[in-house]
Amino acid sequence: MSQPMPRVNLQGAVDLSALAGPPAGQAGPGAPGAQGQVVPGPLVADVTEATFGQTVQLSTQVPVVLVLGSARSEVSGEIQGVLENLAREYGGRFQLARVDADTNAQIAAALQVQALPTVVALVAGQPLPLFQGAYPEPQVRQVLDEVLRVAAQNGVAGVLEDTGEDPEEPQAPAEPPVPPLHAEAMEAIERGDLDAAEAAYTQALNENPRDDEAKAALLQVQLIRRISQDDPDEVLARAAATGPADVAAQLAAADVEAATGRFAEAFDRLLAVVRATRGDERERARVRLVELFEIAGPVPEVQTARRQLASALY
Repeated sequence: MSQPMPRVNLQGAVDLSALAGPPAGQAGPGAPGAQGQVVPGPLVADVTEATFGQTVQLSTQVPVVLVLGSARSEVSGEIQGVLENLAREYGGRFQLARVDADTNAQIAAALQVQALPTVVALVAGQPLPLFQGAYPEPQVRQVLDEVLRVAAQNGVAGVLEDTGEDPEEPQAPAEPPVPPLHAEAMEAIERGDLDAAEAAYTQALNENPRDDEAKAALLQVQLIRRISQDDPDEVLARAAATGPADVAAQLAAADVEAATGRFAEAFDRLLAVVRATRGDERERARVRLVELFEIAGPVPEVQTARRQLASALY
């Protein structure tokens, strides 16, 4: 569904020194985690602005994978669950740090988050952007392997000795149970059965037409289905070659961009089609744009694009 993560390095990474604070104990850029060095700490931790400095310091010994999400985003819960399972499977080779972007805006701003969920690695105190939005587990594994490769190259190769959930953070209240049809759809997605997932979300909407989470999730399943048969590079190249007049090519390219979390690029592309076309073709672009608004959720890019759409139409 998504393109593999490109090889990354620490060149041009965002400076987190303002959030990290002073070094704590022996951890710090001068004390990297030696190969296989045992480092005490939980495999999965909840991170806040108050504890983020500790997380940055830990990343000088063990790679840290930050998942910035929101309780308002069903996709955030899904990718967080995938990463939690992999954190345990990888046996302490990285820590998964969960960040509630709604209540930790300073962290989200420092990492230049534009959409939720966003996943970023911290290696030697520096952030490496990984991906945004939904991402299939096989490609998540590829991303994690690449993070570990980069970390080892930078002398960060410690291993966590799991101490359980972070004792310094109070346990979050239990989340409300997932509605049965939502759970059924999520299980279907995990096993790759998009037909069953679409049917479950459709039934959820039939029972409750105001179920916004089901509506957004259904649109996302349909998005996954649309992009599953094409090579993303070929889709983007075709759209670049034909321009806004080729509506089908632009719609396909916008799907690829949205599926990889590049919503702003997808919005700009479809707005260009709206401005360049009339009649049925303009309506196709408008409808797809509104669908992507629903998938992206309440992010600033959606508000901006909605205003631009209104201006283009009226």
